[in-house]
Formats: sequence, structure tokens, C-alpha cells
Amino acid sequence: MNETPAQEPAPESPRPAGELPPTARGAAWYGSADVASFIHRAFTKAMGYDDADLQKPIIGICNTFSELNHCNRGLKDVAEAVKRGVLQAGGLPLEFPTISIGEVFVSPTSMFFRNLAAMDTEEMIRGQPLDGVVLLAGCDKTTPAQLMGAASADVPAIMVTGGPMLNGRYEGQDLGACTDCRRYWTEYRAGTVDAETMSALEDNLCRSQGHCMVMGTASTMASCAEALGMMLPGGAAIPAPDSRRLRFGEASGRQAVRLAREGLRPSQIMTRQAFENAIRVLHAVGGSTNAVVHLPAIAGRLGIDLPLDLFDDLSRVTPWLANLRPSGRFQMEQLFEVGGVPAVMKELEPLLHRECLTVTGQTMGDNLNAVPPISARSGPSVKRAREVIATLEEPLDGEGGLAILRGNLCPDGAVIKHVAASPYLLRHRGPAVVFTSLADLSARIDDPHLEVTPDSVLVLQQVGPVGGPGMPEVGNLPIPKKLLAQGVRDMVRISDARMSGTSYGTIVLHVAPESAAGGPLGAVRTGDEIELDVPARRLTLHVPQGEIERRLAAFAPPPAPYRRGYGRLFLDHVLQAPQGCDFDFLVGNSEEARRAAALSRDLRS
Repeated sequence: MNETPAQEPAPESPRPAGELPPTARGAAWYGSADVASFIHRAFTKAMGYDDADLQKPIIGICNTFSELNHCNRGLKDVAEAVKRGVLQAGGLPLEFPTISIGEVFVSPTSMFFRNLAAMDTEEMIRGQPLDGVVLLAGCDKTTPAQLMGAASADVPAIMVTGGPMLNGRYEGQDLGACTDCRRYWTEYRAGTVDAETMSALEDNLCRSQGHCMVMGTASTMASCAEALGMMLPGGAAIPAPDSRRLRFGEASGRQAVRLAREGLRPSQIMTRQAFENAIRVLHAVGGSTNAVVHLPAIAGRLGIDLPLDLFDDLSRVTPWLANLRPSGRFQMEQLFEVGGVPAVMKELEPLLHRECLTVTGQTMGDNLNAVPPISARSGPSVKRAREVIATLEEPLDGEGGLAILRGNLCPDGAVIKHVAASPYLLRHRGPAVVFTSLADLSARIDDPHLEVTPDSVLVLQQVGPVGGPGMPEVGNLPIPKKLLAQGVRDMVRISDARMSGTSYGTIVLHVAPESAAGGPLGAVRTGDEIELDVPARRLTLHVPQGEIERRLAAFAPPPAPYRRGYGRLFLDHVLQAPQGCDFDFLVGNSEEARRAAALSRDLRS
């Protein structure tokens, strides 16, 4: 007779749930009465931790530090500060790396790898015994990637960014990366700046660690993270080398432990109303067009739909307040000196959803109650603050920094940063000069025989999410050299690409559907008349609809650049720009998300 032997009684768990919520993940990992927990404890003790450590809330520090990413290089020191804060609050900090992507150093474009970084973040949070996580980000795509991953994993999380660089300095003027990179390079191409000056600028432009110090995409997404409630107030603008950045890291580490104990999750913070707050802040600071891709991607992970029309509706009723480059005069260092993002949000307070929860454990309204309004200050600081942050009653512009365009050239929408455009070009009609690819642009843009005038509309095709691939930041097409010689410094430029948030000019981006997916942009031919009307939010190709359809019927997409690996995965599953360029299988389970996935499949077929 076969008998099942009696099982040895399991040892009592050394890690009681205690003060952690019943859903605590570390307690299940280390404290269960089974062989798996026994093995987990044994291997963790091999790293020098003991039973007392394993009874604490386990806080993961998700670090995108890399020596190949200047913007994130300072996160090693920030991580140590976060660890101190976690220890102070009685938690156990455990640091782990995820993919680090920087716009300057990654090919073909960092956007191509944003979703991979988001997947890495999500899976490492979900797959490890973490009660909470601190997200350490810096350059453009690491911030949205981490928020996307954290939204999907939905473990208590808080964000700490690396902060902006100090202002560059050259011959008595402040420099901003990479707004002045482009400005000086344009003048170098025009012959008004010599090679010696360019060499000197290289030594003076980026003089500290940190991300771009203008309101580019990195500063924009840090500001949006703060507005979403995923960052402690005041963190977005602290300069990277400032000791207050490290103290902010400590405070965030302490708060991460509290979040783990309370069980407050990203899905409870990043609600539809919180995203509306972030969009209003985006408009008020004159933020990057890239946020119109990143915010829908983050929201999509939670099943929240952020249609382009919402961005435009909120822009119509949200004024531009922060006088920051590339649209204005100042940079992040000056914004920090006058109160940072909380000071902007205090001005916006009547327009915000004050009831939204934040990582402080309090509502946005509670947080703003602790922020003194600029009008209550005294002395010279008031004048300085008002130079940087305008009032709600007397804004820099009555509308927000971005506008969404519609028309037969962009039936699913396009975006323009109109506060960084030339006012005289916001209503413009001119003949198209078409470039069918980046290679075509590079080969012909400075051809002295190129038939182009200041009234021409430069059009670049095949640079969208699929066509790029990865939607590279090439939408700020260079002005033809022969026009630079005539003093031309801006033209209407249209593409299905993105552009750096540090760029400026009358540039229409994210045209959707993209040309590689059969969108009308692919039907444009040199000589076609295009009309831009930003006040009316219209972008029109003045070609009969039947002719557009005939041209599109003859369209043949270029051969896929990837047949295997991540590139193949990207091409098969990337959504279009209005849906955030996430992968269709990563969005939430809402009806809106299912429609977005269906749209992407339809476009590819």
C-alpha cells in the first residue's frame, strides 16, 4: 500500500505582514510558509541581509543611470540619496537597473526604444518582490517609459528625475541645450558664425550633469509628472548639481515607504482628472509637442483615453504663463528660483482639479494650499517672479502653447507649438516642396538648384512611427542654405515626425495617419498648394479629393527595415501618434484602448 508521507511542518514566517497592507508583495515573497519563501530568504541573506531587513517594506529603486546617457549620469548619486531616505523611514532599499535611453546617443532614435524601456520597467517591477518603487529618470523618453511601466505594474510608485543642467554661459549670455545648438548651427550654415565660435560653444553649452535646461521634452515630462501627482511638489525644476536635488531624493525615499505602507497605487493617482491637470500645465509652461504622444501612452496603460481634441479644448481655455525657452526668455534654473512648477500651478489653481490624489498622500488642492502665491510675496522677488511666470489675468498668451490641427492632410490630427512659431506664418498658403525620406532631404536641401522660396512649404514624408521607424526628431527641417543666405530663418514645415522640445519654428508635426500607413501626407507632390490656418486649427491640401485618392491607391510602402527582433515587434504593433505610439498589446482593457488597437491594425492592412 502506497502512503503519502506526512509533510514536515513549515517554519513560521520570519516576516509578518505587520504594518504593510494585506496585498504587500514583499511579505508574500519572503514571508509565506513554503519552500519558495525559504529559498528567497536564503538567497537574499547571501547578499548580507538578515531577518530584520526582510520584515521591512521593500522599496525598489528603478535606476536608468548610464555612462552612455549624459542626462541620466547623475542618477547614481540620486539613488544613494533615495536609499538614505528609504532607510530613514524604516524600509529596505534595493536598487535595480533598467534600460537607459538618451536622445543624443541612441540610434535610430530614442523613441524607437521607449516602449522597450517601458516593458523593462513594468516587468522588473512586477517580477520582483517590491512593496513600492522609486522611479529614477532623466532624458526625454526615460520619464514617460517609467510612468508607462509603473502604470501597468500598478505597484506604489514615486518619480524622481535627475534635474536640468545649469545654464550654459558664453560671452555674458545664458545658453540652453539644445535650443542654442540649433540656433548657432543655423547661423553656422548661413555663414554668420565661424568654426572657432562653434568650438567655443561646445565647451560652454553643457557645463553640468542633467537634462536640457530649457522647457524641452525632459523638462516638460518632469513637469507633467509633478502635475500628475507622481512626484513630490517642487522636484521638476531643481538643477541637477544643486544639493537640493539630493535632499529631494531623500524625501522621496521616505515617502516611498509611506506609499508602500498605505498601498497607494499609480492607478489611484493618475486618473482622467490628473491627466487633465497635466495637460493644462503642459500648455501653461509652453511645453514640448512630444507630451502629446507621451501622455496618451501613459494614460492608455490605465485604459484612459486622451483624444487630441482634449488637448486642443484645454489649450483654448488655458493660458501660456511660463516665459521659458524655446518659446520665451528664461530657463529651468530661473523657474526653480521663482518657485518651480508649484508656482505655475498656484497661478493655474482655479482651472485645476484640486481633488486629485498625489504621492504626498494628500490632494493636489492640499499641496497647493502650502504654496504661497506670487502676489503675496514682497520685494524684488515679486518682479523677478512675474518676469518668469505671468498672471492668469495677464498671461503671455490667452491660449496654451500647443494647438491641434485637422483637415484633409491630417484627418486624425497634427500638432503645432504655436507659441514657438513665427506669428506671420500662423496663417500661410504656399507651394509644397516634398522630400520623400530623410535621405532625400539630406541630398537635396542645400542644392543651389532646389526650386524653393520663402513662401514654400517644406514637406517630409516617411518619418512617422512606422516610416521612421520610431518617429525620429527630424520634423524641424533645416532651412535651405540659399534661403539662409537671404536672411530667411523660418518657414512652414510639415511632417509625420516629431521634433525636439528644445526646437522652435512654424513646424507641423505628428501628421496622422502617417504617410507609411497610407495617410494623405504621402499624396503630397511638389507644387501642391498647402494652407495652414492655426487660429482656425486647419491644415489643408488644396488638391481634389479624387486626385488624393488616386495617388494613395498607387502608393507602395517601402520594404520593412526589420525582419526580426525588437524592430519587427515594433513595426508589427506600434500605434499611431494620436494613440501615443505604444504597442497595441500593452494598452489597457478599456473600450477606447481596444478601438486604438483595431485602428492600428486597420492602418497596417
